[in-house]
Amino acid sequence: MSDADPVCPLCERSIPPDAPQSLHHLVPRVKGGRGGETVLLHHICHKEIHATLSEAELARSYSTVAALRAHPRLAKFFAWVAKRPPGFTSRVPGPRRKR
Repeated sequence: MSDADPVCPLCERSIPPDAPQSLHHLVPRVKGGRGGETVLLHHICHKEIHATLSEAELARSYSTVAALRAHPRLAKFFAWVAKRPPGFTSRVPGPRRKR
């Protein structure tokens, strides 16, 4: 880990080059976000977002980092994962959101 590593804006841990990572479209591509703003996240944080919120919810109410961090369940997850090492990974259970 170096000071030059990017930082996940959700859990605020550094993202070293060997850590699982992915880009998240703040507005989902299928909801008009193709070519829109993306943020680099730990893969586990990205998976938790999509296990919690639908594409419609993301586009309508959670299209900013601040909104994602304010979601009660996601906030609890981000606080929990922030205590783990930057390369921490775990299986995120299947979809838990109500469809």
